[in-house]
Amino acid sequence: MHPLSFTLLALLEVALAQAAEVLAPALVAQKYGLATSTTLAFPTATLSTADTQANIISNWGLGKGRIQDGADNLAFVKDPYPDSESTVSTGQLSSNGPVLQVTYPKDSYSHDTGGSQFYNLWNVTGSEQFQSMMVSYEVAFQDGFDWVKGGKLPGLRGGLNSTGCSGGNQPTPTGDCFSVRLMWRKNANGELYAYIPTANKICDRKNVVCNSDFGTSFNRGSFGFVTGRWSRITLLVQLNNPPNVANGQIKLYYNDELAADAQELQIRSSDAVSANGLFFSTFFGGNDASWATPETVNTYFRNIQLWASTGASTLTGPTIKNGAVSFHPAATLICGSIVFWMISALV
Repeated sequence: MHPLSFTLLALLEVALAQAAEVLAPALVAQKYGLATSTTLAFPTATLSTADTQANIISNWGLGKGRIQDGADNLAFVKDPYPDSESTVSTGQLSSNGPVLQVTYPKDSYSHDTGGSQFYNLWNVTGSEQFQSMMVSYEVAFQDGFDWVKGGKLPGLRGGLNSTGCSGGNQPTPTGDCFSVRLMWRKNANGELYAYIPTANKICDRKNVVCNSDFGTSFNRGSFGFVTGRWSRITLLVQLNNPPNVANGQIKLYYNDELAADAQELQIRSSDAVSANGLFFSTFFGGNDASWATPETVNTYFRNIQLWASTGASTLTGPTIKNGAVSFHPAATLICGSIVFWMISALV
């Protein structure tokens, strides 16, 4: 076979394999052995902003019992799109109760001025910490939503530094955190957006955009958001193990179809870092007014679920010669038992 024909055939096989991977969240969890799960509780009736804050703080396991930013931008409201046409390949999306509305005031950008940000601490008890975690949620952008230059959507995070790995705060050389979120960009383009080490030459990959001051973008434009109806996000993070081997992976399913797949990643450089929970982080920006929304707009969230496992990635990957820190097993057990205290003190 001609070399060019072989290459084209290989590319076609990869494309067909990716196109064939259409899985509902529960099946993704089953495929990757994520046997532990939880669902974030939503109220049965709409709530005022003040009551919404109290409800989330009481029921969603937030660090130090507080919403970090944008508490006044949250409210449980009636579903604005209860009969919207499904875009999910595996069946109709559904909900029979209130949804979480997030407001982005006019001229706001960053989590300091619009949207909201808080950290759900699911994996903070016991000696064994989660090494693989997946979040699934449904999101709707209001009709007429102006994408401007871009903004953040919720994902996952881990590690002992609950204020690092976002807002331009990179992982430290000793590896104290990671975060993986989504972004919308101009013209509704979607991407993965991660604060992780840039080892294994990931910045040289064609579908990766690195920024030394901020996070790393994966698969920009591989899917597109829509307005006026619900879409489903499923985000899987499997940590590399051991910490000096780049065998971690991140997968994103958009409306149950595989939209982004990043492998051979060093997500952590220390085995003291585990996957801790939902990083609910959504705002316009960006770090300056050029990212600001020109009008007050809303997004809506519902059906937030988490799955996890104490097993890390079992894929193969190259060894990273530096930038990895390991701990004695006994120290790891001690670290697991004090995770809650340390994160609560920082949040």
